[in-house]
Amino acid sequence: ANLVSLLRRQPEAELEQRVAERTAELQTSLATLQQAQKQLVEAEKMAALGALVAGVAHEINTPLGNSLTAASYLESQIQEMAERYTANTLTRSELDQYVHIAAESTGIILSNLNRAAHLIKCFKQVAVDLSTAEQRRFNLRSHLENIVLSLQPHLKHTQHTVTLICPEQLELTSYPCVFVQIISNLIMNSLVHGFEDVTQGAITIEVTLADASLTLIYRDNGKGIAADHLPKIFEPFFTTKRGQNSIGLGLHIVYNLVTQQLHGVISCESTPGQGTTFAITIPGVQAHSPHPE
Repeated sequence: ANLVSLLRRQPEAELEQRVAERTAELQTSLATLQQAQKQLVEAEKMAALGALVAGVAHEINTPLGNSLTAASYLESQIQEMAERYTANTLTRSELDQYVHIAAESTGIILSNLNRAAHLIKCFKQVAVDLSTAEQRRFNLRSHLENIVLSLQPHLKHTQHTVTLICPEQLELTSYPCVFVQIISNLIMNSLVHGFEDVTQGAITIEVTLADASLTLIYRDNGKGIAADHLPKIFEPFFTTKRGQNSIGLGLHIVYNLVTQQLHGVISCESTPGQGTTFAITIPGVQAHSPHPE
């Protein structure tokens, strides 16, 4: 009887050992996949930061160039006025003309420098938020406006528009870097895929908060997504533009950020020729009353 019992237990022990070994292999594979996924997200984050730096640097060149041109012109007018004043040949009409030129030039300089300063401020905040994964308290509408502004280099030579519908005083404690990546990837997805052969694309980002649940609806009026592609859009490396600088990670990263970092859900509805809608719901949002003035 003892021998029979021993023979019965031996296959069970071998099975348990095999299960344990297989479980260890699967855990190792899962850890490897998670590490690879993390590296892909970090790589995409740094690529986005690099594109942001290049884009904003290009955008800042315009107001700085305008300021330099106006300042140079004003300098030449000042020198000319100084020479006429010294030679005692300055007329009243020339003085009036100089005052007009000086006022116009300084207005151009101030306007463009303020534009450059605003761009730099927005860029610095978005860059910091993109490079760190820390929680902080922030105004969501201002943050979304900064994100859209940082993407202007991709929008300025098009007729596409971005409309924000978000409470102005909505402040929350969350991960601003996550919102940068989500909104940036969704907008770039519209520009690259949705607005292909579309002249006047329209994007609407609508945010509502109810019962500590944040809902973000992202819509575009692009060409939509084919029915057989729709179930695959969040899969890693799925793209309809293989070989055209698209590796198919943008929406996959959006999905992971929403579900893993924000513990929310994301869905997509689309009909070919009628645009695309992404619905993101984030529960347990810690919202605040705005800071007192």
